[in-house]
Amino acid sequence: MRLEPELWDALLDICRREAIDAGELVRKVERQGHAGGRTSAVRVFVLSYYRDAATEAGHLAAGHGALARPEMAGMAEPVSAWR
Repeated sequence: MRLEPELWDALLDICRREAIDAGELVRKVERQGHAGGRTSAVRVFVLSYYRDAATEAGHLAAGHGALARPEMAGMAEPVSAWR
């Protein structure tokens, strides 16, 4: 399975957090029956895992700021440039 290094890192972080082996987690993801194949299913799972965890309180604790910030609406600078 080919994943970007960042996705591998995220997947392994999830495995540590959930106390599950990577192979076992991937098998569980595959059993969900995602139509796009294993790699696509894992990408969607990782995104979904973090989106589910991304509460407003969690974003604020990480210093991301509030969701509704009208003054930022037209900003062209990417988030990666903020760091």
